[in-house]
Amino acid sequence: MLNYQELYDKVNLYIENMPYNAQPEGLYAPIKYVLELGGKRIRPVLMLMAYNLYKDNVDDILPNSIALETYHNFTLLHDDLMDRADMRRGHLTVHKKWNDNTAILSGDAMLIMAYKLFTETTNPQMMKAVKTFNAATLGVCDGQQYDVEFESRNDVREEEYMEMIRLKTSLLLACALKIGAELAGASPEDADSLYQFGEKMGLAFQLQDDLLDVYGDPAVFGKQIGGDILCNKKTFMLINAFNRANPTQKAQLQEWVDKTDFVPADKIQAVTALYDAVGIKALCLDKIEQLFSQSLECLAKVKVDESKKTELKAFADKLLKRNK
Repeated sequence: MLNYQELYDKVNLYIENMPYNAQPEGLYAPIKYVLELGGKRIRPVLMLMAYNLYKDNVDDILPNSIALETYHNFTLLHDDLMDRADMRRGHLTVHKKWNDNTAILSGDAMLIMAYKLFTETTNPQMMKAVKTFNAATLGVCDGQQYDVEFESRNDVREEEYMEMIRLKTSLLLACALKIGAELAGASPEDADSLYQFGEKMGLAFQLQDDLLDVYGDPAVFGKQIGGDILCNKKTFMLINAFNRANPTQKAQLQEWVDKTDFVPADKIQAVTALYDAVGIKALCLDKIEQLFSQSLECLAKVKVDESKKTELKAFADKLLKRNK
């Protein structure tokens, strides 16, 4: 079984050696820029890990794993444009480094590249995997639309938020694992158990992202701390702060949400103080731990030797104990 670092290196080497059309440079330079910004390569590594539970030569599905990474980065490129975000992984976003039109067109090209990469293999299980890939890519768009609609709503419930992040974030992790298993010829039961493992882990991962946006260290997080607070993003944190606040606290929170003229640092400090007062950090940590435990229960159902699951368990543990 290959470990995370070995698989991570394979993914990065493949991306470094990907052929980019030289012309028009204005289309492909942003794609190269985005894909080489780095990151943890969670989705392709998970696909390779799932495949490696059953098959040894993970190089056989490297194009499929890079396809998922390309699609993921396409969604980030467009998400950053929609959110008007300035930074991604400590670097300027594409629409800031170039312009909005470039972000749109280069993102579109990345989507096509993802499908081209995914279908360039002769694996006998390809049609099954394509269906899973299609479900994942469309589901992410569903999640993004819910996220957009939540911006204009003040009545978003926790269960609605959890469904949105399941679609927008968790689905790609779950499908990465399922596709890896499917391409390896795993049983439908194993593929489904790995899917559930990824789904629960993905939910915990996104909640941790919410937590780090408020309580993380900007020097290692790579993004502005408090960004969700500044744009009144309907996160697990904000939704439950309203649910747990007393009338006075709720009024203060609503006042900050409604304000259009404020000093950013003041708003972040005030809302964070309200989160502290109603115990949001502890609540979020408890939810993360609950989801993580459920994910391991799903992994336990996968019918392969326990020693083969060691890397997946270690990867999940590392993912949920990150600080960036």
